[in-house]
Amino acid sequence: MSIIRGEFSSRFGFVMAASGSAVGLGNIWGFPTQAASNGGAAFLLVYLILAFTLAYPALMAELIIGRHAHANAVSALRLVSPNRLIGNIGALAGIAGLVVASLILSFYAIVAGWMIAFFFASIADLFGIEALSVWLISFSTLRNIMFMLIFMALNVGIISAGVQGGIERWSTRLMPVLLTTLALLVIYVFTLDGALEGLRVYLLPDFSQILSPGLIINALGSAFFSLSLGVGTMLIYGSYIKDNENLPVVGGMVTLLDVMIAVLAGFLVLPAMYVALHSGVEIFTDSGDLISEDTLIFTVLPELFYAMGVTGIIVSLIFFFLMSVAAVTSSISMLEVPVAYAIEERGIDRKIATFGVGCVIALISCCILLNFETFFSAVIIFTTRYSQPLLGFVFCIYAGWVWQRDLLLRELRKGNPNISEGLFWKIWPWYVRLVCPLIILAIFVQSIWG
Repeated sequence: MSIIRGEFSSRFGFVMAASGSAVGLGNIWGFPTQAASNGGAAFLLVYLILAFTLAYPALMAELIIGRHAHANAVSALRLVSPNRLIGNIGALAGIAGLVVASLILSFYAIVAGWMIAFFFASIADLFGIEALSVWLISFSTLRNIMFMLIFMALNVGIISAGVQGGIERWSTRLMPVLLTTLALLVIYVFTLDGALEGLRVYLLPDFSQILSPGLIINALGSAFFSLSLGVGTMLIYGSYIKDNENLPVVGGMVTLLDVMIAVLAGFLVLPAMYVALHSGVEIFTDSGDLISEDTLIFTVLPELFYAMGVTGIIVSLIFFFLMSVAAVTSSISMLEVPVAYAIEERGIDRKIATFGVGCVIALISCCILLNFETFFSAVIIFTTRYSQPLLGFVFCIYAGWVWQRDLLLRELRKGNPNISEGLFWKIWPWYVRLVCPLIILAIFVQSIWG
């Protein structure tokens, strides 16, 4: 029995969904502190260059393969392979991708649950329910499991409704809300004492660091990981794109929006950190470095909000609402990867597949929470430091070396009959074949040996 697949109804729907997948908690809290710790605008400049010279070509590899196959990563990599052996290797890579996506979601759901808990803590503060607020912001197994399950339930509810009724519908609603909320918070923070100092740190370049290996590797990592590459999320979203869409154009839109939000987040987080410093909240470690991202989000900014009184409570509520929305838009794509496999390869009904996969991932999250010190950091390191670069490398190899060039060109011509005469086709095929794999391997080697 053939499976009826979903499809994005419009270009706007796809761009919002794919941008939502790319824009997550890392963009909003990770990118700004990376910039501040690596030369400010020098890092920003290198990041912007690499986002379009590395992340965009790698993104296109996933989108083109996905759209051509109109299938999950396992089937897609098998389909573009010239023989059974290479097809089986591709299928194994696809299975590895859905496992890694599931593991990423298992720890991501925990952190997102904290965001939701802090959001409700702000509501409790607003109504003067201090005991509830304290419980909501305190680290405990019960709180962690409860809000992780709430977050997973949101994901399951969205994904079970399908591509148009779930992913597209909620992405087109949540992404404009995210952008509006982020912009309003930036405007408000700019009115506070100390914000200009943070802006100076963010925008004034330290060119003495611009050629340092550390800055370049960090910028490479930020550019690559910010677009959710390497685990098949963009491939599965690409499989839901209509055949008449111009893939290089829509891929460029996604990259541009993702970069824009990351840069805009810098205008919020860095000024907010220095507003906190101006208010007496410490933002530096004993060695003089900026504090880590998790300490910033769950300690420094809440202290700042608390010191601002009622206004701070309202700002806190809006901020953690923003973080929760960012978490949802990026996590639904992770859940769709294993769900699509279960539907297409195993013939399972979407609602049953979504509920089953969601329960398995929630169970993994519970295991991590019950052994937090042992598993939490280990899962993050295994998935983001080791697995994602290697899987991204595989996708580039299949797009650049395995898939026949004439078939690839035929796929691109569906949305742009004259693409062979344009700049994209003159650069991208050899670029994704040679440059992208080498850069991704450089990231991988640097992440292991430092």
